[in-house]
Amino acid sequence: MLIRQVPFDHPDAVKLNDQVQAEYHVRYGDGGDATPLDPADFDPPNGIYLIAYDESDRPVATGGWRSQDKNDEGNEDGDAELKRMYVVEEMRGRGLARRMLAALEQDARAAGRIRMVLETGTKQPEAIALYTSCGYEPCAKFGYYRFHAESLCYAKAL
Repeated sequence: MLIRQVPFDHPDAVKLNDQVQAEYHVRYGDGGDATPLDPADFDPPNGIYLIAYDESDRPVATGGWRSQDKNDEGNEDGDAELKRMYVVEEMRGRGLARRMLAALEQDARAAGRIRMVLETGTKQPEAIALYTSCGYEPCAKFGYYRFHAESLCYAKAL
C-alpha cells in the first residue's frame, strides 16, 4: 500500500467520499454526513488528506484531519479533527485503517496539534472498535452532530 497526500477535491478523494457517503446513508438513512467541509480545511499545515493506493494504483482507503480550535461547536484549542476515514469494502480487515490512522496522527502531531478528535455513530461498530483499540476514549460531544443521539465522540492525546 502506498499512501499519498492529495487535495480533498482530488478525483480519487471525491470518488471515495461518494462511497463513504453512500455507506452512511445505508447505515443511518439520512443521505450521508452533512458536516460542512471545505477542501482548504485539509491544506497543510492546518490539515492533510491522504489516500492509500493498492499495487494496481487503485484508491482503497482515505482519511484526513483538519485543525480545530476552541469554538461554539465544542472543540478545544489544539484539536485535529479526523474526517472521512474509509476503506473500500473488499480491502477491509487488512490493517489499512490502522495504518491510515497512524499516518494522520503522526502528521497532526508534527503540525503541533495536541489532541485528535473524531465523531462517529452508534451504527458504526467497526469504527468504534478501531478507535478504542488505538487508544481513543469517549469525550464531550462536539461538531455538527453533537446534539444527535446516535453521535459518539472520541479523543486521543497526541
